[in-house]
This record gives sequence, structure tokens and C-alpha cells, in this order.
Amino acid sequence: MEPAELIDMMASDAPSSEVSDAIKNLLYVKSAEKVDAVTPQVAAGLFGEPEEGDPLPEVGDGEQPEVNAEVETQDQEQQEEE
Repeated sequence: MEPAELIDMMASDAPSSEVSDAIKNLLYVKSAEKVDAVTPQVAAGLFGEPEEGDPLPEVGDGEQPEVNAEVETQDQEQQEEE
């Protein structure tokens, strides 16, 4: 929707909900265009561009070491104190 169409809606006494929806739609479209324009620059700034000579990091064989962890609860702590 073009801004001229929005003005026509207001001039022709269109329902306020339709005018509100049209305004929201226009703002959404404009903000989406700006986000799309800035996204590549922000991504490059955060993650950097990989250099052509940099090898990819080595990845393990997919096996994860087994981790044994025990958590003491308050009940266990109280029993140990007694």
C-alpha cells in the first residue's frame, strides 16, 4: 500500500481498524527493508568473514566422553550431618 492510498482511506472515512492496519503494514514493510539492508553488514561484523586460506576447524569423531556427575540434595546433606 502506498502512502497516498492511506491518505485516501483517512479522507474517505474508512473504519479506524482498517486505517490502523494499513499504518502498521506500511511501518512493517519499511522496517523489514531496513533490516534486510543492514543484516549482511551486522553478520559480517559479528562473525567476521573467513579468510580464503583459513582451514575449517577439525571436528571429532562424534563420540562424546561419558560424564558422571552427582548432585547432593538437601535431604542427603541432612542425613550426612546426623
